[in-house]
Amino acid sequence: MWTPPSADHASLGAAHGSVALPPAGPSAGARLRRFMAFAGPGYLVATGYMDPGNWATALAGGSRFGAALLFVAVLSSLMAIVLQALSARLAFATGRDLAQVCRDALPKPFAMLFWLIMEAAIVATDLAEVIGTAIGLELLLGIPMGVGVLLTAFDAFLVLAFMRFGFRKLEAFVVSLLILIAACFAVELVLSRPDIGEAARGLIPTRALFTDQQMLYIALGILGATVMPHNLYLHSGAVLTRAVGPSLEERRGAIRFAVLDSSIALMFALLVNASILLLAAAAFHAHGHIEVAELQDAYNLIAPLLGSALAAKLFAVALIACGLNSTLTATLAGQIVMEGFVRLRLNPVARRLLTRSIAIVPAIVVIYLGGESSTNNLLIASQVMLSLALPFAVTPLVILTASRKWMGELKAPWLTSAAAYAIAAAIIALNLKLIFDAATGAG
Repeated sequence: MWTPPSADHASLGAAHGSVALPPAGPSAGARLRRFMAFAGPGYLVATGYMDPGNWATALAGGSRFGAALLFVAVLSSLMAIVLQALSARLAFATGRDLAQVCRDALPKPFAMLFWLIMEAAIVATDLAEVIGTAIGLELLLGIPMGVGVLLTAFDAFLVLAFMRFGFRKLEAFVVSLLILIAACFAVELVLSRPDIGEAARGLIPTRALFTDQQMLYIALGILGATVMPHNLYLHSGAVLTRAVGPSLEERRGAIRFAVLDSSIALMFALLVNASILLLAAAAFHAHGHIEVAELQDAYNLIAPLLGSALAAKLFAVALIACGLNSTLTATLAGQIVMEGFVRLRLNPVARRLLTRSIAIVPAIVVIYLGGESSTNNLLIASQVMLSLALPFAVTPLVILTASRKWMGELKAPWLTSAAAYAIAAAIIALNLKLIFDAATGAG
């Protein structure tokens, strides 16, 4: 039901409703202009689908199992498209983001539990960004990794700069970096010449996923790195930066454009994710390097295996670009989660420094105790943690968007809700199996 919060509690504060929309019209040109005004939040969400943690899981999966886990990446992206569509629908149906609706819908103890779990998920995301960016700086510029981890704290000022420029400028910056990342991997994929037949076979599910604990662990890492829990909260707040009117028809049109925006963006992210996995399969698995999970090892092996020093440099450039992009989106997600659940509003820089400070500590400890080579295990573990946190974002989203009480006339179609319930059940079942296997030593 359409009951937007007061100005003091609007999602993302001053950015709420700040993007003006051209008038609607029947012509193709008017529809295109209106869609372009809606385009942007989907690419903020897509950033989270190709962050450094995603690289670690895709490289580990591609080097160890070839293209066998490609279907997991595709299936995860299709799941994400459905869930992100529900996130946008919830926002325009209620006028509030997912965290705000959860705060009103859940008993207070449950709301607090969900908030703490989402904060942990955002820290896990930030941990991946810290390690990924530090590795990229080390590979490209020779900066020691420990120093690089500390330098990542200063990205808070990048967040402040773009928040001052306005939300559309922030979106444009993110899209520019996404284009750079895609271009880097397009070149790398051409150089690696992946086996098309193997890639096609990778689209068919394998029974080994349910018998090989290591494959399931990496598959859940891919799932957690693709369907990221905080992205569902981020999307529901980011779309509300559009100045959509309260009428049913305006909100119905807004849902269509927002879903189209996120679907296109996530298909773009799938191409990048698939490229990373196929690059690992072609460059490493095919040459017998089945234990390449470290980003540093991948960088060192790419040049001799592909016969091009450019490939390694592009790898490092894309890694840094991923870290910078994820910095911006994780900060926005953190604001939405904190403001929505507990109505605590922090300056974006203060919020960024708080999250990053928590993330830096385990990274420094692991580097000090285990050396730089141990950071990749931490990266994959962070993505599995995201997968374990997923039910606490997916379950309320699916239940709320199927409810006429909360959504009114804009409740999700029954077929969409059925698919979403199936997705939620699959995520929960896979997580339970992973926990059972870990507890019993099975697999």
